[in-house]
Amino acid sequence: MKEKVLNTIKKYNLISKNDKIVIGVSGGPDSMCLLHILNSLKQKLEFEIVVAHVNHMIREEADQETKYVQEYCEKIGVPCFVKRIDVIKKAENEKTGTEEAGRKARYDFFDEVLKEVNANKIAVAHNSNDNAETILMNIFRGSGTSGLKGIEPIRDNKFIRPLIECERKEIEEYCEVNKLEPKIDKSNFENIYTRNKVRNMLIPTIQKEFNANIIESLNKLSVLAREEEEFIQKYIEELVQNDLIEQDETLGNSCETKTIVLNLKKLNRLDNFVKGKVILYAIKQVQGSTQRIEKIHVDDIIKLCAKNIGNKYLTPNKNLKVFVKGGKCTIENVSTD
Repeated sequence: MKEKVLNTIKKYNLISKNDKIVIGVSGGPDSMCLLHILNSLKQKLEFEIVVAHVNHMIREEADQETKYVQEYCEKIGVPCFVKRIDVIKKAENEKTGTEEAGRKARYDFFDEVLKEVNANKIAVAHNSNDNAETILMNIFRGSGTSGLKGIEPIRDNKFIRPLIECERKEIEEYCEVNKLEPKIDKSNFENIYTRNKVRNMLIPTIQKEFNANIIESLNKLSVLAREEEEFIQKYIEELVQNDLIEQDETLGNSCETKTIVLNLKKLNRLDNFVKGKVILYAIKQVQGSTQRIEKIHVDDIIKLCAKNIGNKYLTPNKNLKVFVKGGKCTIENVSTD
């Protein structure tokens, strides 16, 4: 198991010498396995670790789990940072689901700890089962081919997932062999949330009736989708930078791009699939991500560019303005932040 994780780390270049890593630890099997393995590898690979734990204040067992994580970290001599967050109240205030509020609370705290200890990476314990579940959920949402990538081993050179090629069964066996005695979140067995239904109902049915190796099959699909996406993204980046871009402005001394101007004539000559990828690439450069930009927004921008009559513009969200004028397509971040 340790060798498998080490191979994953090397394959995706997840950890480098002198890295300082914040490990998100809930006290469950996945995160305790991750902590145990990274703690055993830190001298060999020459990196440091600290632990970040969030108590969501939802279940009665939460305080016991916090105590367990703190005591284990003290036992192995790893700094442990803990935060209690009323996730249900947070969800109500932000008018979002409990799962989403909990996830945001965790990652916000991981970032806080990262800055406090001057770390450079955050390790989370997603495994190959999580990846398979995510791919199925993305398909149900109609996310397109990008959703087939699932959970990436490394994102933004900051978030790393050393267990992404390990199955849940292997992780549970590792915990048992190493007597880690992780805490089990009983809510994982309640089929209230979509992920739990996929995990506890759909995948076992597929394994029984259609494909016993569905986890492995979906993870192979994930690898292929990532490879294709990486190739396409490299092509699109070169196309934009070398042929389409006419202007690239930043705001003040910031290195963040605020405006990109594309050659409209050249853009309109492209196949619609390539146009869509170019538009998404430009939007990501301008506002940092393509979150909340859906296919309908991209299609509307393509139509706007094709018509090219007068001064027309679109606002896919409150921070983004896309307008066509004088043979140019301008994509602009209009955020006042």
